Amino acid sequence: MRPSDLPRPPRPVRPTHAVRRFAALTLPYWKSERRWTIAFVTLMLLLLTIGQVALVIWTSYWNRGFFDALEARSLDDLTREILVFSVILVLTMAVTALHMKAKRWLQLDWRRWVTAQLVEQWMTRSRHYRLQFLQGEHDNPDQRIAEDIRIAIESTISLAHSLTYSLLVGWMFIAILADLSGSTPLPGSTLEVPGYMVVLAFAYAGAGALLGYLLGRPLVRTTNRLQSYEANLRFSLARARENSEAIALTHGEGMERRIATRLFGDIAQGWDRQTLAYLGIVSFSTAYGNLMPIFPILVAAPKFIAGAMTLGLLMQAAQAFERLASALSWPIDKLGEIATWRTSAGRIVSLHDDMLRLDDIDQHSEPARIRIMHSTRAELELHELALDTPTGEPLIRGLDLHVRRGERVLVAGDAQVKLALFKAVAGLWPWGSGEIRLPEGQEMMFVPQHPFLPTGKLRDVLCYPQPAARYADAELHRALECAGIDWLAPRLDEADDWNHVLPLRAQQRLGTARLFLQQPAWAFLEDMAGAFDTKDDTGVMEMLHHELPNTTLLSASRHSGLTHFFDRRLELHRLGSRIGKSSAGEHNDQPADTASSAEIGR
Repeated sequence: MRPSDLPRPPRPVRPTHAVRRFAALTLPYWKSERRWTIAFVTLMLLLLTIGQVALVIWTSYWNRGFFDALEARSLDDLTREILVFSVILVLTMAVTALHMKAKRWLQLDWRRWVTAQLVEQWMTRSRHYRLQFLQGEHDNPDQRIAEDIRIAIESTISLAHSLTYSLLVGWMFIAILADLSGSTPLPGSTLEVPGYMVVLAFAYAGAGALLGYLLGRPLVRTTNRLQSYEANLRFSLARARENSEAIALTHGEGMERRIATRLFGDIAQGWDRQTLAYLGIVSFSTAYGNLMPIFPILVAAPKFIAGAMTLGLLMQAAQAFERLASALSWPIDKLGEIATWRTSAGRIVSLHDDMLRLDDIDQHSEPARIRIMHSTRAELELHELALDTPTGEPLIRGLDLHVRRGERVLVAGDAQVKLALFKAVAGLWPWGSGEIRLPEGQEMMFVPQHPFLPTGKLRDVLCYPQPAARYADAELHRALECAGIDWLAPRLDEADDWNHVLPLRAQQRLGTARLFLQQPAWAFLEDMAGAFDTKDDTGVMEMLHHELPNTTLLSASRHSGLTHFFDRRLELHRLGSRIGKSSAGEHNDQPADTASSAEIGR
């Protein structure tokens, strides 16, 4: 399949689309198998939020009584108000603690569910590998799963709680403030404005919201850009850590430092842009917040001076105004968190949508891709197989091949073509056309030249991807012995980072030991030449014949002295390349446009 056959990469995720797609991805959590527990915790969270609002209203009326007691200079009233405040304080502490516990439980549980969904999708059908060849906004998928899900889920619950709290507080304090402020005449007229402080609170919050929105618009773009730069630096440093031995051996530290410096330069540039975006909104928010407690007192002061309002009523009205304006200012106060949430949600949605695009390619691009099918016959069959590079350059055309169960096939020729063929059989190389038929129900195992060794106990590394409990110690020892690394047997229960502890040759032998341990029906060896010299390679091939007599073996080994171990030789050459020598040793300058297969006398 050529790049031109792929669907066009999606446009940048629009905010409204990101919200809809994020909701479609995450809201099924509330209908999951644990929905009753989730519903109970959510209900508790709502009730505790209502309790917080009730305590705020109680505090408002306490504030009125407290200042009236001060104005009346009544010690008994003051003592009573202090006792009431003690009760309010204890209840506020209890409700806040319970609310935090419920909120954090829900945040963690929802994050766990969404993470499991995306990891399941990412680690199925080799999407984690295939995504790197698909155009789109899905860079650093590990960071999107680990970090962006955390930010999006925590912010969703936090924003939902604060919005609910603000709506309840605003609704309650509209009534309180309207009752306290009464009405006032419009200047120069006899018209009365009922609840005039409510009108002023809406005007104050509305003007603040408009200015805050205009000043905060650049924050979304700069936050998104900065998060991408941060993820690039984390990925580069993680890559350097994983390949530290190779970097040290090649003295590549200088290059890595330059790369890290360049990536941090991007971060610095993004940080400066975000700082400028923050500058306007922070300056405005500071002025807005400092004016809020003073403004209502100035507005209500004439009534207090005229004797129409007690000190307690004045302070309660000022507090009610501040609470209402704060509730109405929710969009301003949460602008930065909303921007961060929208950025993280968009990054999650982009990753999820691109993985769905992979499935769409599989379903709707049949004529322009390699088709993987299963057959009841115990054979591997290739029909009119054509392989291309991801950029669309042809590798090979018209390959027909039948490999029977138990055969030994030596795959020779161009290294890129051999690797593409093995990946195509594994379902990792869709670029090309033709058909691959795999034997139904027969285990296939691919042994790459550089095997993956997860961090952990050596027995788990040896058994990967099977659980270690599946095999007895005697089987593990035998597998290590067959691979020529029995000296590792005493270390089976040691946990370490084996990619750095073991030399490269031992790592490759450990990958071969998995073959002896798991004994698959079909085995594909990428290249054993780097793991063994000719003598050792011969010994391993003899062990493979002895230990795995019924395993079909396709090997891309470069050792010329192993030919007699195979039933036939498959010669693969890249389309348009020239074969250096024929089997008779004569020069052949004809371009190779197909593969040749020949029986090998044993």
